Amino acid sequence: MTRSMLDGRDLPGRTERVQAAAAGWAREGIPIDTIHHAIHEGFKLGFDLILANGTTRDHTTVAGVALRLMEALDMITSAVSVAYVRELRSVVSEHHTAVHTLTSALLGGQSTSTMARECGIEIAEQYHVVALELPPHPEELDSALDANVVARRKLRRVQAELANRCDGKVLSLLSVDGGTLLLPAPKFSDADLDRLIDRLSAAAQVPVRAVAMTAAPPQIPQVAEQVHELVDIVHRLGGESKVYRPHELAFEYQLTRPGPARDHLSAVLDSLEAHPDLLLTLEVHMATNMQRNRSARKLHVHTNTVDYRLKRIGQITGFDPTDLTGLCHLRAALLIRAHRGRSAARIANPDAAQVRAHPAESEPVPSRLTW
Repeated sequence: MTRSMLDGRDLPGRTERVQAAAAGWAREGIPIDTIHHAIHEGFKLGFDLILANGTTRDHTTVAGVALRLMEALDMITSAVSVAYVRELRSVVSEHHTAVHTLTSALLGGQSTSTMARECGIEIAEQYHVVALELPPHPEELDSALDANVVARRKLRRVQAELANRCDGKVLSLLSVDGGTLLLPAPKFSDADLDRLIDRLSAAAQVPVRAVAMTAAPPQIPQVAEQVHELVDIVHRLGGESKVYRPHELAFEYQLTRPGPARDHLSAVLDSLEAHPDLLLTLEVHMATNMQRNRSARKLHVHTNTVDYRLKRIGQITGFDPTDLTGLCHLRAALLIRAHRGRSAARIANPDAAQVRAHPAESEPVPSRLTW
């Protein structure tokens, strides 16, 4: 082909033949940098032969040959790149569709044996079922930028990091707000999960929170519902970026279950509705782990003001926030209040709920966690 270009002949279908070869190399998994390196080495060897047989009187001829070689190299490089990327996108799209279909089936409790064989993906005996929360990137709140574009870029960075770190072993359904990961339990230890979430936080450039439980395929739908409930609780508590296990959130989870105790605790803070500054002070004080100086800085007030407000909270509610017993009651009341607000928002506007990749909300939810 290169010889025909040097001779000035235009062979029909030459570009198509290069592209067909490149598509085959892509299907075989040959890296594109290896292909381009081989092409350049071939041109280099050919040009070395021309120079070795030339003389000083062949300067004009050699210059013309060099120009045609560059044109041939440009044509072949472009044709290879276009065909390789096109074929790779097709392969990736097919794999993505297969992963999406299989993950949806596992999360929906459907039979997956036939589907797994068709997809060419082996079903593990157990999976780490991980609920992810992806908070908004700071640039999503910048009115000068398109929030949807920023959010999609965040999601693509997370997906790329998953592909790099998990080597195709992860099943995932993700949106810009979070989603579900299924990781084969034998191949990922707890330490691996912790490191993975750290890397996803770095890639997303936001503090990623996750809750993980282990389940066999038949239990995945139920466990997925549970871990998403728990990650909601972590979100409301403003927890740090890490992987949480169910035992770390057992107290908070049980508080949100319906019952007379929850109703009683829920009413504890009703008396503070008329005092928004006191309610805000209590929330901030809990968030700073009861550190007066940090609370004062966040509220932009003097520490004496914080002390005064805490005293007033105790007088109004009957629970002293500087006492351990009172503190426990108030913390529980705040958690229930946050959960009650989230539930009310869902009832008022169910379509605005966070996008998730797990079974429908209408599915029965167990009254207790099973771990």
